[in-house]
Parts: sequence; structure tokens; C-alpha cells
Amino acid sequence: MELLEQLRSGLEIIVDFLILLLEGISIFCVLIGFIKALTCFPGWNADQRNGLPFLNMRLAFARWLGLALEFQLAADILATTVEPTLNQLIRLGMIAVIRTFLNYFLEKETTEGLKLKREIDPK
Repeated sequence: MELLEQLRSGLEIIVDFLILLLEGISIFCVLIGFIKALTCFPGWNADQRNGLPFLNMRLAFARWLGLALEFQLAADILATTVEPTLNQLIRLGMIAVIRTFLNYFLEKETTEGLKLKREIDPK
């Protein structure tokens, strides 16, 4: 039994580290997306015709937000692996549904934005 407790303790440490790492990567993705979006801001970019900078800004940020959400979901999944309680599983389910909807709409907006971008500037 003592060996099992040590293994469980070791697993908890590894999972806690991985959760922290995934959440850090998620924050980093949001930061990169923010910086990429700012580089598309009108006045910082020479390509300002037809409202493209704002569309480019939204598309750049949406892509990185989608990636950040994937890392957050992975962290939430890991958080429930060590000792899942009913409340944690319900919370994970709710978070997964919310993030799935967010990802769906981010992907939809990105796809529509890319289509609009091709119509405005077919190069």
C-alpha cells in the first residue's frame, strides 16, 4: 500500500507540473496572438486598403485564441485524472462544452474571414 501511495503522490506531482505547463503555454498563445493582432493594426501596417488590417487583426487573434483554448482544455482534462470527483467531472464537462462552442465559432469566424479576405484582396 505504501508503494501505491508513493506512486499516486508522484503522479500528482507530474500532473500538477503538466497542468502548470499547459496553462503557461495557453497564456503564451494569447500573448502571441495579441502581439500578432497588434502588428495588423492600421497605421502599423502599410496594407490599409479595404479594411483589411482589422480583418487581419481579428483573424490573427482568433487563430491563437483557438490554440490557447485547446491547451486549456488539455489542462482541465489532466486536472480530473488524479482523483476525479463528481463535481470535477461535471465542471470538466461544462468547460468542454463551452470551449467546444467557442472553438466552433472561432473557427467559423476565421473561415468566413479568410473567405472575405480572398474576395477583397485575391492576391
